[in-house]
Amino acid sequence: MKAKGRFTVPANASEAIAIQKRLRDRVIRKGKVVPKIVAGADVSYRGDVAKAVFVVMKGLEVLEQVVVLESVPFPYIPGLLSFREIPPLLSAWRKLKTPPDVIIVDGQGVAHPRRFGIASHLGLVLGVPTIGCAKSRLCGEHEEPGPKRGDWTPLTHQGERVGAALRTRDGCNVVYVSTGHRVALESAISVVLACAPRYRLPEPQRLADHLTKL
Repeated sequence: MKAKGRFTVPANASEAIAIQKRLRDRVIRKGKVVPKIVAGADVSYRGDVAKAVFVVMKGLEVLEQVVVLESVPFPYIPGLLSFREIPPLLSAWRKLKTPPDVIIVDGQGVAHPRRFGIASHLGLVLGVPTIGCAKSRLCGEHEEPGPKRGDWTPLTHQGERVGAALRTRDGCNVVYVSTGHRVALESAISVVLACAPRYRLPEPQRLADHLTKL
């Protein structure tokens, strides 16, 4: 499939930050998604080689999965993950044949110091609704949500609600959900819960994470 937007690999961190600040206002933080076909996206590394994965599912059925190995184009710098991971994800996206309604990205969306994490950047480049679902915080604070599945509390940063600490299983550690692009936070929470009937991570994301480790 083709990406609808453009992606530029910056020359350095300063240029990358400038790109984030220029593009962040294009992120659409509203929209409701009915998760019929959902993709999970994740990237792992072995040395200077990235392994990018998309897993596309309908319910609990895997419709398609794509794995791409590619050299890393940008160094690891906290807060600039998208410039490292989007190039191999774009290569995987071009091989994908099943268009998803929404992509759950292993990383942050607007729950980012500059409100432009990888889920937001990827959504803008692909022109597809995206959700950030991370296992740890990048920024912000929250109160501990209740112990039951579906309990959540707002994640706030500098006085702004940027995401949610969400309990996807009774008594398990939270995941950090945030708007990526074209999805309101409440809808993002609903999608993540609908896709996580058995495990802490949403199933498309969990399977993508598993494939990156093989």
